[in-house]
Amino acid sequence: MISKGVTGLVIVIVIAVLAFQSFTIVQAGHRGVILQLGAVQPKVFEEGLHFKMPFIQTVVPIEVRVQKAESNQVSASRDLQTVTTTLAVNYHLDGTTINNLYKNVGMEYRARIVDPAIGESLKAVTAQYTAEDLISKRSEVSSKVKEALAAKLSLYNMILDDINITEFKFSEEFDRAIEQKQIAEQQALKSKLDLERIKIEKEQEITRAEAQAEALRLQKQEVTKELVELRQIEAQLKAIEKWDGKLPNVTGGATPFINVQP
Repeated sequence: MISKGVTGLVIVIVIAVLAFQSFTIVQAGHRGVILQLGAVQPKVFEEGLHFKMPFIQTVVPIEVRVQKAESNQVSASRDLQTVTTTLAVNYHLDGTTINNLYKNVGMEYRARIVDPAIGESLKAVTAQYTAEDLISKRSEVSSKVKEALAAKLSLYNMILDDINITEFKFSEEFDRAIEQKQIAEQQALKSKLDLERIKIEKEQEITRAEAQAEALRLQKQEVTKELVELRQIEAQLKAIEKWDGKLPNVTGGATPFINVQP
């Protein structure tokens, strides 16, 4: 009976182990690559609970969430300036074909594929632009790097989501040259604005002088003999209106008026 009891216990344990080994759970944000006696299978497990053959099949979980790769890449511009670029890349693995990535590359896909692809894509694009163009056309450069990098990653079943060029850093000599150029451009712009202001002020003075000359000319044309006589009559009428009715005792002539009564 003891022997039968031990045998039954062993059988129960074996069944429990087999049951435990027959199921696997793939966590959220992952896919399961199935290995059957070491060989990668064409089927990929989605998230959730799955059945597998115990001791024959094993499941390797691989994350398919968005991953970030940030690095500093040194390259050369078209005018042979050394450029250090800080680049942030967001990418994720294609869950439907992740078994091919595991089979052909393995779990070291970032070091083997992603980082070298970032460096190659960036160097290929920066070589097409001068150092100044890299600064002024950053969005265009970023778009071209993204296009080149997406093509490289797609060969290994990886999908590029986005890239961000956070910084272009040049040599100290180049930075000083750019600063001096900007100062010269600002001074040139200020001189140009001053010349334009002086020109405008001169044109305004000429316009005012011409307007005054034209006004005087028109006034001169309007002055006639009749107008002069009319102005004299108007002046006399205003003097009469102000006169109080008394004659002065002394006039401006040689013979004064003495005791003249109205």
